[in-house]
Amino acid sequence: MSTLYPNAKQGMLQGGMFNLLTDNIRCALIDSGAYTYADAHLYWSTIPGPAIVGTPTLLANKSITNGVFDADDVLYQSLTGPSIEAVILYKDTGVAGTSPLLAYLDGISILPQGNDLVVVWDQGPYRIFSL
Repeated sequence: MSTLYPNAKQGMLQGGMFNLLTDNIRCALIDSGAYTYADAHLYWSTIPGPAIVGTPTLLANKSITNGVFDADDVLYQSLTGPSIEAVILYKDTGVAGTSPLLAYLDGISILPQGNDLVVVWDQGPYRIFSL
């Protein structure tokens, strides 16, 4: 059920909430046993700490081409913790209660065992997501 959060869609369509190229967009690995997606979730503060695996990582070399958002793949080194079933992207404002959620991407199943993990964005035409 990979999706953009409804508040993010509204913010992109009305303008002002996101500038994906200049905003600090972070990638967070999520244990869906500790977090359940909900349309009503607006900010990073709604994600419980136990659901976050590793440290959310800033996306690098972001690009937008023909409505397709992409960035470099994300490396997590020596990752340990609970299972990972989703990735959340959010705009980091420096305050969890004002950092809007952007995307919930699921369909993965990884059990970290101290190895490096690379989040590889889709190599097809849609990359991270497209509008």
